[in-house]
Amino acid sequence: MTAPPHEARPNGPGRALPDTQQGMRRRNLARVMHAVSAEGPLSRAGVASRIGLTRAAVSTLVDELIRTGLLEELGPERPGRVGRPGSALAVSGHGPAGIGAEVGVDHLAVCAVDLRGDVRARAERHGANRGRPPGPVVEELTGLVRRVVADAEREGLWPAGLAVAVPGLVARDARTVVRAPNLDWQDVDLGALLPDEFPLTVDNEANFGGLAELWLGADTPGNFLHVSAEIGIGAALVVEGSLLRGTRGFAGELGHVPVHPDGPECGCGGRGCLEQYAGEEAVLRSAGLEPGEDRVGLLAGRAADGDPEVRRALREAGTALGIALTGALNLLDPQAVVLGGALAGLAPWLLPALEAELSRRTAGPACPVSVSRLGPEGPLLGAAHSVVRSVLDDPATVAARA
Repeated sequence: MTAPPHEARPNGPGRALPDTQQGMRRRNLARVMHAVSAEGPLSRAGVASRIGLTRAAVSTLVDELIRTGLLEELGPERPGRVGRPGSALAVSGHGPAGIGAEVGVDHLAVCAVDLRGDVRARAERHGANRGRPPGPVVEELTGLVRRVVADAEREGLWPAGLAVAVPGLVARDARTVVRAPNLDWQDVDLGALLPDEFPLTVDNEANFGGLAELWLGADTPGNFLHVSAEIGIGAALVVEGSLLRGTRGFAGELGHVPVHPDGPECGCGGRGCLEQYAGEEAVLRSAGLEPGEDRVGLLAGRAADGDPEVRRALREAGTALGIALTGALNLLDPQAVVLGGALAGLAPWLLPALEAELSRRTAGPACPVSVSRLGPEGPLLGAAHSVVRSVLDDPATVAARA
């Protein structure tokens, strides 16, 4: 089956194509790219059988994609097939690449992913970003982007776009950070601060984490709630293979769902929010530990060694997470919940209390909870793969920019 198309964004190449002859050609180019990407290597006949076009039509489309460097021929198909073997087609390991970037509270990261989904270059910087003005942070991020782009170019790749994951609310223009409490940023136009050399998309880190789970996760259903955590906690609701964004694009702020209405103040202005009980810093405080560079590693190591205070803190965090998730499950009825980000590394000690709350409070049948194999890499990979998906969705436009 051809992979589902990337959801359209306001300034992304994944927007709907016009219903004209030219638009039909572009759609068919995309269908060929998706078929080879999802099931390749494939012959021209194999592509034709999967997308329902004639072999002659597919051959014309394939020739165009080969000329523009998006597909490549690997030689005759494996022996043993009936009839004359066709030439096997694969997505090119050279040409356009997706550049993904992540602004975290205590790190910056950038990677380049080719059309085959392989990470070809990566750079990161660890250090506190909270409370720093956006300008210096973005300047450092730009330096990492340029380093990754240079490394990718040495591999025969060129940047098709840049997607940036941030821990905050992003406007529908896909470039303005409306509010990021854990960075202390408000109304920051990243489009004005980042290089304008290639198309830019900015989105919430939980959204990119959810998309990464959709595209890269093993056996992930088309309807699920993805929950990820660092210092803050975010969620992405995927419905029929697309993100449910809400009216202003702010859907998924699970970390600011009140668990105990009279609890401690939160950076969002509310009280008793989930982040105050299940965020990394909250768990460390509860366990009597000082935050360090590897907060998850510290908590997981102490929990594995049987530290009773750490295990109690994680159990209480799991309970709080279960309470918040109960409301989401009763309201939205997803097929599954996927724990990602820092939660993935702490799942062995969070899940028992979390699942007990869900069992006790959820109105309908039990909703399965799984742990993402992507872990904290999800937002960065989701950002880079969103650019790759936009190339697959409209290869004609991308080829014209090459």
